[in-house]
Parts: sequence; C-alpha cells; structure tokens
Amino acid sequence: MEPTRADARDNRARILEVAEDVFARGGSAASTEEVARLAGVGIATVFRHFPTKRALLEAVLVKHFDHLCERARGLADSDEPGPAFFEFFGHLVDDAAGKLAIIEAFTDAGGDAEGQAGRRPRELREAVGVLLVRAQEAGAVRADVRLEEVYALLVGVARAGAHLQLDAHVRARTVGIVFDGLAARERDERRPVQ
Repeated sequence: MEPTRADARDNRARILEVAEDVFARGGSAASTEEVARLAGVGIATVFRHFPTKRALLEAVLVKHFDHLCERARGLADSDEPGPAFFEFFGHLVDDAAGKLAIIEAFTDAGGDAEGQAGRRPRELREAVGVLLVRAQEAGAVRADVRLEEVYALLVGVARAGAHLQLDAHVRARTVGIVFDGLAARERDERRPVQ
C-alpha cells in the first residue's frame, strides 16, 4: 500500500525534526541511519525525501532559518522594539551551539553558500537589521552601532558559547554585558564609535 500524501508530509516533517536534533548533537559524525531510526522510518524513506545527507542538512537549515526569519519579522511589529531586539539577539545566541554543528556538517557534506541554505542567513541578517533600526529609532540601542558590528558581536558570543561549552548562566551574563554595550546612554557617558 502506497503512503498517502499526508503520511509522506508527516514523515518528512518528523525526519526534519529528528535530523535537526541528531545533527545538532553529532555534527558531521551523525548519520542518516540514526535519523531514520529515531524518526521511526526506514532509511529508504529518508532518502526518498532527501537523496543525500547534504540535501537533508540543507533542508534542516532552510527550515530553521525560515523559522528564525519568521520570528524576527514578527518581533519587528512589536510595540516595544528595544526588548524585541534584545530578546531576539539572546535567542540567537542560545540557539547557536547546535546550529553551528549543523552548518559545519552541511559544509563537510559539500554544501555551499550559493544554495537555499546559503541565502537564508542573508535573509536573517536583513531581518535582524530591521529589528536593530527599530530599536535605535525607539532609543533603546545606540544610534552609532551598525548591523555589521551587531553581527560581529552575535557571532563572537555564539561561537564562544558553543566552542567553550559555556553553561547557561555564563552565557546569559556574557549576553548581558554585550547588551549593556549596545544600550543607548546619554551622550556624555561614552565615547562614540569611530
């Protein structure tokens, strides 16, 4: 008996959900066989939806970045743009450790920046840029801070947290220090960035 379209959709969604967790924990060493086992499907079902490990990793990344972009766009409409910006920054840092492992696995599997997974981070960057501008317009974030600087801080804190395996408390304190540096203050309290 052939699976119904609903069954196929459910299988695909379950495979993606499990794959995100498996590759976040195992990185490049994780296998599609483990994904199939934990998703409760055969390996042929995984490969029917995703013909290669790279295709599976790309689909995981696309889904994840789409979710992040959707969340950022939703926060862009917030009545409180400052807290929305800081909330999203903190979420990205907390989320980063596993996602960095998935990105590295994707790269190791031959993934490139020209495909769908390569375009999504640029879309996320644009969405973060909107949050930044709104927070600056609301007076919550320093007016002299640029998106490139925010991204440098974001990537630095996220990679440090993942690489050093910082516990949640240290990561939260580190993010708090970054937030203090980004927060708007009276002009005479700090020198502007040149």
